[in-house]
Amino acid sequence: MIYLDKKIIEKDKLEKLNIFKAVAIYEDKLQISLDKANGLWGFGERFDYLNQKGLVRENHVYEKFTNQGNQTYLPIPFFLSNNFGVFIDTDYVFEIKSTIKSDETLVEIFINTEDVDIHIFIGNPKKQVQSFLSLNEEVVLPPKWCFGPWMSANRWNSQELVLEMARKNKELGFFHTALVIEAWSDEATFYKFNDESLWPNPKKMIEELNSLGLNLVLWQIPVFKKLEEGRVNETHQKDCKYAIENNLVVKKADGSPYTIPKGRWFEGSMVPDFTNPETVDWWFSKRKYLLDMGVKGFKTDGGEFIYDDEAYFFDGSTGREMKNKYPLSYTKAYYKNLGEDRVLFSRAGYMNSWQTPVYWGGDQMSQWSELKHQIIAGLNASVSGIFYWGFDIAGFAGAMPTKELYLRAFLVGTFTPIMQWHSEPIGGQFAEFMKSEDAINDRSPWNIADLYKDDSIIDITRNCCLMREKLLPYLTSEAKYSKENLVPMMKPMFFEHNQDKKACEIDDQYYLGRSLLVAPILQESQKTREIYLPEGKWYDCQTKEKLDGNTSINRKYSLSEIGLFINLDTDFSLLKGILI
Repeated sequence: MIYLDKKIIEKDKLEKLNIFKAVAIYEDKLQISLDKANGLWGFGERFDYLNQKGLVRENHVYEKFTNQGNQTYLPIPFFLSNNFGVFIDTDYVFEIKSTIKSDETLVEIFINTEDVDIHIFIGNPKKQVQSFLSLNEEVVLPPKWCFGPWMSANRWNSQELVLEMARKNKELGFFHTALVIEAWSDEATFYKFNDESLWPNPKKMIEELNSLGLNLVLWQIPVFKKLEEGRVNETHQKDCKYAIENNLVVKKADGSPYTIPKGRWFEGSMVPDFTNPETVDWWFSKRKYLLDMGVKGFKTDGGEFIYDDEAYFFDGSTGREMKNKYPLSYTKAYYKNLGEDRVLFSRAGYMNSWQTPVYWGGDQMSQWSELKHQIIAGLNASVSGIFYWGFDIAGFAGAMPTKELYLRAFLVGTFTPIMQWHSEPIGGQFAEFMKSEDAINDRSPWNIADLYKDDSIIDITRNCCLMREKLLPYLTSEAKYSKENLVPMMKPMFFEHNQDKKACEIDDQYYLGRSLLVAPILQESQKTREIYLPEGKWYDCQTKEKLDGNTSINRKYSLSEIGLFINLDTDFSLLKGILI
């Protein structure tokens, strides 16, 4: 069925709307021909292009380590144009293709239209997003502490090292509100600490972290892991046996446990079936002690693990739809068991992922191209309903970022909804790119400063973190506004100016909240950039000038500066005394 703003509409009536030139419905696709569309945006978290007109988009959750290109961890079957948006209400993998002919755009949705409902929303992008989200589950607002800076490095593999980093953060005058530990568990059960000698008193560690203003988040993965050859873990063996006997795992068509295929992350591992309430109860009975001792959240990594269409689940679902739905079944199970003032920090998702609301853009190399792609991914995610999103500042993998890349990225991170730095394991997949001096590969400000023997890095990044602290009232107010009004917190230019062709072409500046326009430098060796100020009255936070909009200007920014402009036609009271 095809719906227009919640009401069923026939094809001939749809064609009479002046935004469509023609509509055709075939057995396996819906074809819409548009007049003069400035762009197609959204489709979930898409890394390669903001304006995706003329491209093929696959609706498929997919795990891709770095340089994602046209693949994504977090697709959403919803896209926007200037005047209308489309939501394809299905969990299946399908393709959308658009082609451009002169001033006409042809959009083809390759899916059996008899099996799904297709919703069309008329109006500007704001109305399109609001209409789309109002059809789905409620947006959840994360705790306020999530909007402070996060610190993380996979190398932190002991209580001593974690506390050393937390104390150093405090001693150097930095402000962070969250600390993530990845290398804490036995990597067998994923709920036990790996060595008592390395983690002698986790509860005491958490108490000290809290005294330093840090909320602890622990890394998780949804597998019954296939252990390395020769490795034995008695608890893990018992857990696997119990899970098989009690139908707590995803099954293959022949009834045997489904396992992640060869060549994929965690190959050979069984996958817990979170559609089974008994799985959820058992899984979290093993992790409850972590919450009881003060853990404030989990980094729910992975979940892109269903590769078999014939696999089946407790609730009757098959692998065909669970390829996309599995990550949400996983994160929803965690969210249900967290309790108040706790958070999930997730990578993979699908429809209704705004129910488990904090996401980061996954794995990237420390490269300039990846920085630009992360901004594009965040903007596409935002207009697809993922409001509370961040990225690994300056990437997390491979050779260490240059000083220039690190500082430019740190400034961008300061002005995105979630601010976090992180680094891959020592000896990770890109270890061959690392130099001898990268033996400690933390992307912490103090490690980067030590690497380049440059204390200005400490000064600049500390100022960023302290700026973030000052911005918290504005950020938390805008986050609440986003939830209550169903509008993104981080907005592309087209979202507010969909009839402004120049604004629709911009993919390297954006709004953060209602009042703040952010114009970062995203290219190596670039010192000056052009900024487009749309119609309205603007305040330049660098020059302290008041400017009329509908104009382009050029500004030079040092490594400690980023383009910031306040829309004087909004209520910017929470920015007074900080940026103005």
